[in-house]
Amino acid sequence: MEDGFCIWLTGLSGSGKTTIANELRRRLTGHRFLETMDGDEIRKGLSRDLGFSKEDRNEHNRRVIFCSKLLSRNGVIVVVALISPYRETRAYAKEQIPNTMEVFVKAPIEVCIERDPKGLYKKALAGEIKQFTGIDDPYEEPIEPELVVETDKESVEESVDKILQKAAELGYLNVEKANALIGR
Repeated sequence: MEDGFCIWLTGLSGSGKTTIANELRRRLTGHRFLETMDGDEIRKGLSRDLGFSKEDRNEHNRRVIFCSKLLSRNGVIVVVALISPYRETRAYAKEQIPNTMEVFVKAPIEVCIERDPKGLYKKALAGEIKQFTGIDDPYEEPIEPELVVETDKESVEESVDKILQKAAELGYLNVEKANALIGR
């Protein structure tokens, strides 16, 4: 059995985390065991009892970290798409989950507000949502992520190619498999 690993996608709401996670899932399905941990989906089930205070966000992240650790130690590739706004929590994820690759899904706040796929920025800017990351709650950008993808400058395919290439460079994916997934 091949070792599992975790691709931890972090960034503002609307930066493209879920879109990238879906494309990674599409490309990797059938090649390895794979699970996607999307923050919004986890909140519907495992974390439906939590709000958006710093304590609740940390608990939500802790639950995702725990599940990701269990999956990856059993050979599963885990793709986490989670705002995970605090550096301390992301560092904890890397401590807990061996073979974790932090990917900063970077997009300027103005671009995220323009995209606003769920209408959340509009509500936050109108004061209808409190403690919204990037508006009235901080997002601490990663200092040394393994990779940065800039979704306002590159296509989804380009971002995913970079992620797969980095996973191969780190030894998480077989280079030949990664190249086949990239289309080289």
